[in-house]
Amino acid sequence: MRVKITFMKASLLRRACTAALLLATTLAPSAAAQPDAGAGRSDVLGAQARLLGEKIVPHKLSFQGTTVGGLSGIDQDPCTGEYVMVSDDRSYMQPARFYTAEIDVDGAGVHSVDFTGTHPFLQPDGSVYPPSSAGDGKAVDPEELRVDPMSCRYWWAQEGERPKSSNDPVIQPSIQLASRTGAYRGRLRLPSHYENTLADRGMRRNKAVEAITFGGNGGLLTSAVEGPLIQDGPEPDLERGALVRVTQQTRWGQVVGQYAYPLDKIFAKSDPSSPWPPDTGVTAVLAFPDDPSRYLVLERTWVAGAGFKIRIYDTTTSGATKVQNMDSLAGQRVVPMRKKLVADFHDLNLSAIDNTEGMTWGPTLPNGERTLLLVSDDNFADDEVTQIVALGIRDSE
Repeated sequence: MRVKITFMKASLLRRACTAALLLATTLAPSAAAQPDAGAGRSDVLGAQARLLGEKIVPHKLSFQGTTVGGLSGIDQDPCTGEYVMVSDDRSYMQPARFYTAEIDVDGAGVHSVDFTGTHPFLQPDGSVYPPSSAGDGKAVDPEELRVDPMSCRYWWAQEGERPKSSNDPVIQPSIQLASRTGAYRGRLRLPSHYENTLADRGMRRNKAVEAITFGGNGGLLTSAVEGPLIQDGPEPDLERGALVRVTQQTRWGQVVGQYAYPLDKIFAKSDPSSPWPPDTGVTAVLAFPDDPSRYLVLERTWVAGAGFKIRIYDTTTSGATKVQNMDSLAGQRVVPMRKKLVADFHDLNLSAIDNTEGMTWGPTLPNGERTLLLVSDDNFADDEVTQIVALGIRDSE
């Protein structure tokens, strides 16, 4: 039996949400409620997963004058029940944008994925974002989108650009707030660690703000950097992993806590004939609704000749060292976030294991399991796919 969900009429709920919370970025920090990041701490990490099903979206699907692809983030909209997905097209094919879709999922699998709308993200002046080839330093690299649980507006994260040479502009990463049609509505003040520079420190190229999630009943916005900062040590290799920073902030930008998440080591040797080094990092983080210290973390690794490794971990900040005041983690005695494996895609009998980057909660099933939906970024490449995977998640007894 398919799960049916009844939603309040969207327009009424949006008005109620907006009345409850006006634009967060325009309010003074003193007005912010201070959530207790330690409340409801998890001492046991016990989430378990099973495969419900999957659906492959047609490659380079044409929709409302755009090419569907590069889907690197997904979230469910509590105002409509639809899903919102961000494309990481850097305005090369069409302007940087997001999509809405109806996804029919239940305990028997993913039955359909039907796109319902798309809008470009707009700059403060109302124009679309240009491609990096414009050379004006205004390009964006969208990677994640979350629906604000209080207003149903969209928060989206983009990595900016750490240039390859001093002749190219430095573009800072950002977490921005947009209307439901993509209009600019503000941005979150980011911690100083979240900065692209030309110096030998800060974020690595294409390893910046990759993942965001709301927790603490909507009072906390948590972000994760995809890879370790340069000053925090080298990237993972075959012998050791690395530490990446996870930051909890109020929606006004105040840092509540920053922690070190232990990224896995590389799982296989790379094909020596390939010019491409292994690529690994945190591509999504998802808060548990009832525990502001607990998250699911999605680790994505690609190795030439070995393909993709996709793993989901149950993790917590409880007991971990706060590192927001540490300029470098290298050589420091740091207690990282604890984690426990929930699912390895190689164990799920999927038709393909691809570049999975997005993750969100779906409906609760009659047996008490919570559905987890994941989406892959096909990079608009002919040898990759846009795949929607549904898992059933429950805590062990």
